[in-house]
Amino acid sequence: MRLGAALTVVSISFLIGIAASHSSFAAGGSDIVPEKVSPDRHFHPKGKEPSSHTLKALDKARGTLPFDDTRDFDEEKKGFIAAPASKVIRGEDGNVVFDLERYDFFLEGKAFDSIHPSLQRQSTLNMSYGLYEVMDGVYQVRGFDLANISFVKGDTGWIIFDPLTSAETARAALELVNQELGEFPVRAVIYSHSHGDHWGGVRGVIDEADVDAGKVEVIAPRDFMEHLVSENVYAGNAMNRRLFYQYGILLPASPYGHAGQGLAQNISIGSITLIPPTRVIEEDIEELTIDGVRMIFQNTPHTEAPSEMNTYFPDKKLLWIAENVVAAFHNIYTLRGAPVRDPLNWSKYISRVLYLFGQEAEIMFASHHWPRWGNERIQEILRGQRDLYANINNQVLHHANQGVTINQIHNVFETPEGIARQWYNRGYHGSPEHNSRGVINRYLGYWDANPATLIPLSPADSAPLYVEMMGGAGRIMEKGRELYDAGKYLLAQEILNKLVQAEPDNTTARDLLADVYEQIGYQQENPGLRNSYLAGAFELRSGIPGGAQISSSSPDVVRAMSTELFLDFVAIRMDPKKAKGMEFVVNLITPDNGEKFVVELRSQTLTNVEGFQADDPDLTLTINRSDLEAVMGGQKTLRAMISDGTATAVGNTDIIGQLASTLVVFDPRFEILPGTAAPPAEAAVNDYEAAGLDPSGE
Repeated sequence: MRLGAALTVVSISFLIGIAASHSSFAAGGSDIVPEKVSPDRHFHPKGKEPSSHTLKALDKARGTLPFDDTRDFDEEKKGFIAAPASKVIRGEDGNVVFDLERYDFFLEGKAFDSIHPSLQRQSTLNMSYGLYEVMDGVYQVRGFDLANISFVKGDTGWIIFDPLTSAETARAALELVNQELGEFPVRAVIYSHSHGDHWGGVRGVIDEADVDAGKVEVIAPRDFMEHLVSENVYAGNAMNRRLFYQYGILLPASPYGHAGQGLAQNISIGSITLIPPTRVIEEDIEELTIDGVRMIFQNTPHTEAPSEMNTYFPDKKLLWIAENVVAAFHNIYTLRGAPVRDPLNWSKYISRVLYLFGQEAEIMFASHHWPRWGNERIQEILRGQRDLYANINNQVLHHANQGVTINQIHNVFETPEGIARQWYNRGYHGSPEHNSRGVINRYLGYWDANPATLIPLSPADSAPLYVEMMGGAGRIMEKGRELYDAGKYLLAQEILNKLVQAEPDNTTARDLLADVYEQIGYQQENPGLRNSYLAGAFELRSGIPGGAQISSSSPDVVRAMSTELFLDFVAIRMDPKKAKGMEFVVNLITPDNGEKFVVELRSQTLTNVEGFQADDPDLTLTINRSDLEAVMGGQKTLRAMISDGTATAVGNTDIIGQLASTLVVFDPRFEILPGTAAPPAEAAVNDYEAAGLDPSGE
């Protein structure tokens, strides 16, 4: 497979955002949140305590959930060997890459009234930190990143599964393994799937020279490189902005803010690297022996990720379930935005693994959470998660076929008690609310079949009429406070949102809507929903933090990005209004890899076709693909490369400047809620630089 299958530059906007949750915030030029916050009081000067209605809702949850089932706590602790003295992982320059210490309030043994008790339970379990034995010769390091990194001992060295998000966290994990178990060479790295928290740290555990020399294999499921980014690159900037909500990027770790991410506490912010696979598992079922370890791979495409595989160790009766089965209800629809997943297909693959390997497996471990021991427990969880995904697919479509719409299903769908009472089926990553809407979106799209919603007005255009008909801002505020005091938060947000849309500068209205969002957020079991409400409250109160945008391009991911994907993304960045009246045809040739393209601008639309050349182009541009990567990564411009002879151009070179003049630099701080606009981006960006990818992909 081509090295250049779809991948693009990791957006620094996402990394900055995650970093912001580790440090102070600035909105409108003033400090809002200190670097470290006390768990005993709200971090924001306008923040509110949980209301009596929120306390009642959380007390009800405490009384209805199976807190007497403590098996997860026994499994989470099992096999602990050692942990480093510090829960903070730093980079070479002393920068904080991962900080689990911020979440130590979960170890206080206190029930927090501002966190759903089920979410608090999950986040307490996710405080696992250190090296754990899964079985003889198999180990995990947990709590160093959003995912786990796993080590399987071969005859002469380690086989590593999923080397985390960042080189720094993966390196720290390997150092802990070496310290406690002795130093052995790494013989293979296996990427279980295409999401970034499962491959980005690879250079922290192996050297590419050893891969090139054949000393280390890198193994991945089929279509791995293609899907690394193809599911989200084109809308990458929008997805990065939405991450501020799903992942609570602006929120400090606090009982009133970020209270864990369900899969783990957070994601690392170090160096994202990539070494392409040397071996791709192409068959549905494929067996390999690596360094004396026999493994059976099962491709499971379009389940939790579009490219994913399980692995069974028949001689150990050990099942690696990747991220197909974790201690949570996963995302069908991802709040940050991504193609909706197929829950029925997902369920069927879990059924297959149950009957392929689950009948005899004695231990099951995964890329998140903790292992499960004993065949009875493994079959229980496989069947439980199989039923979870099948049920939401089948039940939602059952309702949809009786007229329930995308705007109703989340209030109609209910996970059956037999499924919902299992802790591993609770909504710690996906939620029944947004996943049920996702199923309808997958099959029927956004329209609810009411003609009134076919061509709706934009909220800012329709809201003034609502405000007028409701009697003006004063009446809405009065009713909003009444609904807030009564604990009718969803009704309160209906009318207050209209007022804020109509009057973005109405600070009093924004503050009351923030208070409403905050109480709804406190009541959520799902971290993505909680974070989204609390992030909305934060931005309504403080605006979107400013600060310069930094451009950073990882050489690994730039090299892996296809030329076609780069050209497609340039077309997305082009403002058609700025291209009015422009027409040109360009032949692009990259001699070192034998690619050629026709790039054409007509009707304010930029297109490209691979493998062809125009007979009479306006410009022929010849540049080695290896040199083009400097343009893609933002180190140089095409015009500079032509000037220094790195590239050659025959024809009208003014076209390059014309195209560059039409391109927009996407700012990941665009306004979501009215009246919260960020200042414009400050950093200069290369005319053609690529952008946009969520490292976790979750």
